[in-house]
Amino acid sequence: MATHQSTRLTAADLPEVIDVMADAFRDYPVMRYVVGPGGDVGARTRRLVELFVTRRLRRGGPMFGVVDRDSGTLAAAAILTLPTEAPPPEDLAPWVDAIWTALGSDAFDRYQQYAASWPVIEATPHHHLNMIGVRRAHAGSGLARALLTTVAALADADPGSSGVSLTTEVARNVPFYEHFGYQVVGHKVVSPPLETWALLRRCP
Repeated sequence: MATHQSTRLTAADLPEVIDVMADAFRDYPVMRYVVGPGGDVGARTRRLVELFVTRRLRRGGPMFGVVDRDSGTLAAAAILTLPTEAPPPEDLAPWVDAIWTALGSDAFDRYQQYAASWPVIEATPHHHLNMIGVRRAHAGSGLARALLTTVAALADADPGSSGVSLTTEVARNVPFYEHFGYQVVGHKVVSPPLETWALLRRCP
């Protein structure tokens, strides 16, 4: 099996990262729950992905990606929250508010309910893997492994980080992450059938 390499991305790669995540999370339970059934679900899901990814990047979160060797396009991506973040830029909050206004108050309320369900994962400063996604055309080809390896190495090399946390809303993802050293540290039902699992990989 070919070995894939992940690289650090820049703000110039943001549109491609949004493309990857919009494809990977098109039917993801949280996205479906937050955007609801009304309107153009695909377009609304993409707008929600744009919100999540852009907000993290503007707060200084690093992005990593794997490029498809044949097409030269981004095939997989991940974005993180650092153990310590700088204050948000002044123009970020109005932009976020405008996105939520476009998505609607019902979507915002559902997101707030989802966010309130997150268990406390780790009290000490650590990296948080906000999103990791692989284009559907590349699913099962080992791209997530390359990204998870890079993320683990980043945290392990940071003396100010106790590990890497993440959440998933798909039960079959839990053993996948456990294979990479993550342990379940919390589980909650948000709104049946939506559930969320919190996992943590501690630095050695």
